[in-house]
Amino acid sequence: MNHEGTTRTAQPSDAAACAAIYAHYVENTAITFETEAPTETEMARRIAQAQDRHAWLVWEIDGSVVGYAYAGPFKARAAYRWSCEVSVYLRPDHRGAGGGRALYDGLLRDLRARGYRRAVAAITQPNPASMRLHERYGFEGAGLHRRIGWKHRAWHDVAWAELDLMPGADLRTPPAELS
Repeated sequence: MNHEGTTRTAQPSDAAACAAIYAHYVENTAITFETEAPTETEMARRIAQAQDRHAWLVWEIDGSVVGYAYAGPFKARAAYRWSCEVSVYLRPDHRGAGGGRALYDGLLRDLRARGYRRAVAAITQPNPASMRLHERYGFEGAGLHRRIGWKHRAWHDVAWAELDLMPGADLRTPPAELS
């Protein structure tokens, strides 16, 4: 299998591939707490919404989308506007092939360029591969919610990790408004 890929900004035409990748996680794992896989139309809406203020990238190999990463609001209240929540999903047959790193390289770069200060990730446990990926980028543990989600007839913990996107930034002055 060719593991060389390219990362690019998602297009509306990527919605079907992203929906198919995500459906596996919705239907077969507790990695996401959604219980109904979104349609292609819904995925296209999510892509557009993420790109409005954050980012959504895809990873392609030989012209096929085999992974994606995106950012969205951490919380809706105004004071959180410089923070975002990030996620990455790979087609199961492409896990461990470098796609998570390729996607986060681009996603975190784009978020910094837009002025975001903190990225937060929610990682259903156990998920050692995701924990390693986030640790590789410098995410630090920010807490654990025990037995917070019920899926597939079991309770699941969620670990929270956070990354300072602009270490060394002046903390005494407010950041510039986001573009």
